[in-house]
Amino acid sequence: MTTTQPPRSRPTRPTSTTSPTGTEKPARRGLAARVSLGRVFAPVPSEFLLIASTTLLLTVFGLVMVLSATSATATAAGEAPWEAVMKQVVFAVIGVPLMFIASRLPLKFWKRVAWPALIGAIFFQMLVFTPLGIDNDGNRNWINIGGVQAQPAEFLKLALALWLAFVLFRKQTLLSKWQHVFIPVVPVSVAVFATVLAGHDLGTVIILVLVLLGALFFSNVKLRLFVIPLLLAVVGLAAFAITSPNRMRRIMSFLDQDCLADYLNACYQPLHGIWGLASGGVFGLGLGNSREKYDWLPAAANDYIFAIVGEELGLIGCAVVLALFALFAVGAFHVIRKTDDPFVRIAAGGITVWIVGQALINIGVVLRVLPVLGVPLPFMSQGGTSLLSVLIACGVLLAFARSLPASIARREAAIAEARAARERAKLRAVR
Repeated sequence: MTTTQPPRSRPTRPTSTTSPTGTEKPARRGLAARVSLGRVFAPVPSEFLLIASTTLLLTVFGLVMVLSATSATATAAGEAPWEAVMKQVVFAVIGVPLMFIASRLPLKFWKRVAWPALIGAIFFQMLVFTPLGIDNDGNRNWINIGGVQAQPAEFLKLALALWLAFVLFRKQTLLSKWQHVFIPVVPVSVAVFATVLAGHDLGTVIILVLVLLGALFFSNVKLRLFVIPLLLAVVGLAAFAITSPNRMRRIMSFLDQDCLADYLNACYQPLHGIWGLASGGVFGLGLGNSREKYDWLPAAANDYIFAIVGEELGLIGCAVVLALFALFAVGAFHVIRKTDDPFVRIAAGGITVWIVGQALINIGVVLRVLPVLGVPLPFMSQGGTSLLSVLIACGVLLAFARSLPASIARREAAIAEARAARERAKLRAVR
């Protein structure tokens, strides 16, 4: 006869012990440590890397060219050759960390900050009409605070893009009706344009109009509702240009290809810009060897820095700049294409049209394809406010790029659910 023994139970680890005083103490377990890095070191999408890398490369390239373009005049004035570029470096040192901080902020933050950002940017712009404002060549679009000059209109570009995205995002189901497209978008946008036009800065207004048109385009409004604001913008800008003799003189000099007759007036700057590009040839004169920067070319480090790039680095240097902006545009448009959030699509569209469009306008002015409009080359032109606003805008794009994996996962889940629903419908039909 066989006997069976009851199965042995595994000894359990005591969960508590009794102290000499009679109180229970939890048993000591083996030491274990778990380190959670969270999302800090999580892999980022390729769009994030593309936008961030091109932004940093263009910023560094711009600092080098600002140093080269300003060293001669600074030395002639008895200053250190790096005097001007150090101010730009300060804004870059502030702007790059702000860009990466902005890239960590969630989408909810950018949606909530849209209204306060626009209101704050408008009040900041209104400071140009106070004693803090500065006149420069007939434009009153700068302020001086503690010896530091700033251009408040640069922050209006980002604030307007975020506000338009938020409003059009909230009205996605109503955009088939023109009333909901125009109100409050058009009245508020016109008010923003008016604050800049009052300072006679037509170039910045053109960029703001591009932001508006880009936001409307990527909000998927009907074509006829997109064309009407476009026509209104063209008529308004034309009327503003016609009423200014100075702007009309610049436009007429642009249309006159034989500009030497007016060399000492409206044609002086465009001619020296194109001469600088032409003298560079394919390989350029060498970094630091520009001749136009010796006080021949006005705004050599600002609106015409692309001419200095062409003169010193030649066609190859210009091609590198264009390639970097093209890669930036590819990364930004991938964000627009892959996202499923209308707010992200509209805001990213407005910011991309602003940065890429402003670059094309600036380069077109240097090439004499467009009249002189006075807009800087993003990332590269001298101007701390412009660089700071563009870097923060790139931080917003990077935040949108971080949200792409979640957007793609939601899209794939929706596709899978739709496929499963079709399969279930087929099974029910067979039965």
